[in-house]
Amino acid sequence: MDNAQLHMAPMISAPATQPKMEHYVPEKGVCTKEINFVVENGSIDYVEFGGGCEGNLKAIASMIEGMHVDFVLDRFSGITCGSKSTSCVDQLCHALREKMAKEQSK
Repeated sequence: MDNAQLHMAPMISAPATQPKMEHYVPEKGVCTKEINFVVENGSIDYVEFGGGCEGNLKAIASMIEGMHVDFVLDRFSGITCGSKSTSCVDQLCHALREKMAKEQSK
């Protein structure tokens, strides 16, 4: 490679660290079978529910992406579904609380 080619070569930089995708399996009794999410700097960057009421859960995921975890916990904790003692979104709150507890114990 000559000098001109050397200056035209793309710069190689260290890969940016990706936030860890969290995987949560909700308790039995809710329709969603898994919840995948990413939280970075206290904000929910991504949420995906596996199973459940697809349209409603896509809407909820879209709505809460970008929101602060504390706000989501305040608004969605304790929501039930029908006669059940919990709901898919309440289970997301359980997952978020677990993640926050792990981070605080580090």
